[in-house]
Amino acid sequence: MLQLNEVPALIGVLALMAYAVLAGADFGAGVWDLLAWGPKAKEQRKTISNAIGPVWEANHVWLIFIIVLLFTCYPRAFSALSISLFVPFHLALLGIVLRGASFVFRAYAPERSRFASFWGSVFGSASLFTPFVLGMCMGAISAGSIRQMGSKVTSDVSVWTSPVSIVMGLMALFEAAYLAAVYLTLESPDKDLQESFRIRALISGFIFAAVSLGALPVFSVYAPHLWERLLAPSVVPIVFLGIIVGLVSAAALFFRKYWIARISAAGQVVILLLGWAIAQRPYIIYPEFTVANSSASEATLRFVIWSVPIGMLILIPSLVVLFAVFKGRGRTLSSYG
Repeated sequence: MLQLNEVPALIGVLALMAYAVLAGADFGAGVWDLLAWGPKAKEQRKTISNAIGPVWEANHVWLIFIIVLLFTCYPRAFSALSISLFVPFHLALLGIVLRGASFVFRAYAPERSRFASFWGSVFGSASLFTPFVLGMCMGAISAGSIRQMGSKVTSDVSVWTSPVSIVMGLMALFEAAYLAAVYLTLESPDKDLQESFRIRALISGFIFAAVSLGALPVFSVYAPHLWERLLAPSVVPIVFLGIIVGLVSAAALFFRKYWIARISAAGQVVILLLGWAIAQRPYIIYPEFTVANSSASEATLRFVIWSVPIGMLILIPSLVVLFAVFKGRGRTLSSYG
């Protein structure tokens, strides 16, 4: 049974899932834009631009929502994060701004000019860098490296560059690349492009699986509390379900069942984040900042909890209309068998 002060945390986890599934794919698309190769590199970049251009940067609304929810409902934890992760948060912000701006600058630059090439490189590099840094921040939250000593909070570089942070940064990066490649198989206008993104999805999915497997001994050594929680009876079934759904996604890719691959790839992200959130409970930041000792007043929590559904009644239909209007017109979506 959820306590009142846990409800905003649940809402935040749901928003994090939405951000990972939607914005994660946007970041991954930028990675593939940077790594476009072969005789169809130009067509690959055009497909990527057509896929993300109509909803450019709209998915960051979920990140803004998470930040507002955090500083409103859990101000003590937000204060600690703002101090200890000041540098990586600003690096991620810089990456988001550079990524968004460079995407537009490249679109209006003369084709084949050095300006288009430069802004394309900035777009791809920022898309690669940003999810890695955001993943490192998640690692810092779970690793137990953020501590409060009196009125001070640890803020040195080691807080967000621990082995746990690096591993989770890599997991976030390759999962974003995998999501994007899977999504792009259904955005491709012809079979050749679709096959190229299928291969990229299989490669990035294999690397993600390898990094995830390599993360296990890292967690057991550098974050034993997280490792123990991941082995708890309440979490193990969720982890195994995530593995099964990931295998379904890989198999669907192998057999070119792209809609199944797309749904299961998104489902895998949601399930793994759910497992992480349950393993993290009741901590917002392990080991000192819990939901209970970081929450705002009961009146504030109730106001936020009642306000969120009203906001969602506006936000979710707006996003549905945005996708339907700008991505439902003139698209070439086919699973090609």
